[in-house]
Amino acid sequence: MAFLEVENGKHVYYEHHAGAGRPVVLVHGWAANARCWDTTLTALLAAGYSVTTIEHRACGRSDKDFADTSIGAIASDVVALVEHLGLREPVLNGWSLGGAVVVEAARRLGANLGGLVLTGGATPRYTSAEGWPYGGTPADVEGVLAGLAADRPGTFRAVADSVCVKPVGEPVVQSIWQAFLEAGPGADATLRDLAQIDQRDILPAIDRPVLLLCGREDGFVSFDAVAASRTLFPDARLVEFGGCGHAPFLEDGETYRTELLGFLAGSGT
Repeated sequence: MAFLEVENGKHVYYEHHAGAGRPVVLVHGWAANARCWDTTLTALLAAGYSVTTIEHRACGRSDKDFADTSIGAIASDVVALVEHLGLREPVLNGWSLGGAVVVEAARRLGANLGGLVLTGGATPRYTSAEGWPYGGTPADVEGVLAGLAADRPGTFRAVADSVCVKPVGEPVVQSIWQAFLEAGPGADATLRDLAQIDQRDILPAIDRPVLLLCGREDGFVSFDAVAASRTLFPDARLVEFGGCGHAPFLEDGETYRTELLGFLAGSGT
């Protein structure tokens, strides 16, 4: 087990699996943990890539009592880990809220970014705004947070049940739920921050290859929103997963891994 001190004696958990290929950094979604990437990790390692996973502040095995659990703070941890490990031009892959994290991390990495993968990525906005008619409202997010305050296990179970559209089996749903239950209250503030941030000015400046992977039936980040985000990147390709929800890497893992490995190979990584 490895921990990186990032703020005032507080630590985030990470795993670094060395390989000969260009490094890939996997960043999980809201209130989840790095175990969601297990089948993806296995495929990347088998293909020879160097893979690093990180767990957000207040999630998984990371410390729970951070004062700042914003998207920007988590992105700063990703950048700090890249620098700590000396990773050269990593490809960042962010799922859901992790998509917003890696976009901000990409901005901060600048020329040391190798590429970007957004898996149902909640970027450039999670909520609707002028010129962005996608997503719910901050009030909708507050409703989820109120549910957590009243019944944390039950609310997280309802969210876990909604992640996948294709049947993935009770053990998978249970694993998502259990990951949620490990998240501390600081993760609530991360979701609240996601409801406010706007990254529309960042996407056009990302001059590295971008792969967008999204389920057609995603109930958290709409396919239409992901399709609209593609037009903001200078170089992005969108892959639609028909009949899938918010976790194509779980719902159609074989296709997901094929697309991911193809992107890594095709972008010179």
